Amino acid sequence: MKQFLLAFILTFTSLSFAQEKDSANVKEETTPETTKPPSKESRWYYGGEVGFGFSSNYFSIGIEPIVGYKITPKFSVGGKIGYTYISDSRYDPLPTLNTSNYGGSIFSRYRIIPQLYAHAEFAYWSYENAIDITNEGYETERVWVPFILLGGGFSQMISPNVWAYAEVLFDVLNDANSPYDEWDPWISVGVGVGF
Repeated sequence: MKQFLLAFILTFTSLSFAQEKDSANVKEETTPETTKPPSKESRWYYGGEVGFGFSSNYFSIGIEPIVGYKITPKFSVGGKIGYTYISDSRYDPLPTLNTSNYGGSIFSRYRIIPQLYAHAEFAYWSYENAIDITNEGYETERVWVPFILLGGGFSQMISPNVWAYAEVLFDVLNDANSPYDEWDPWISVGVGVGF
């Protein structure tokens, strides 16, 4: 049970790095002698996720950089690219399948309140799937899969450069080649660190 719990936590936890400061939560102290015209906060933000998952016969590690642009203080758009390496030996005694998945996406976010946001994303990922599995071996097939992800998230600043977040997205397209079951949620939980 402890191994399952550890694998569950590590699978659904990711470490994010991003630079997106909420101007409502950041205050600068000034004195009359040092008062300068306020600098325009950058509308660009960047970051990403690093994630991994494992079990006794499966291992994956991935990275997904992100860049976004705030059109208004509440509405932003951006893009992501991603790569995941996978080592899968679930088909023992067959050889281990070592493969990678890669793709990208464009997204938009609307902050309902500073901590709560709605999220819409179009993603397009390439997956290599094991097909025709027999005792002699298996064949693989690479397919491109589109996703339309809708949902939202919650983020809470812990300090000026650190925040915790949770996000739940659902694929409303449910393409036939998707490696996920219909309406399986995509859950991300983590801690963001600004740099």
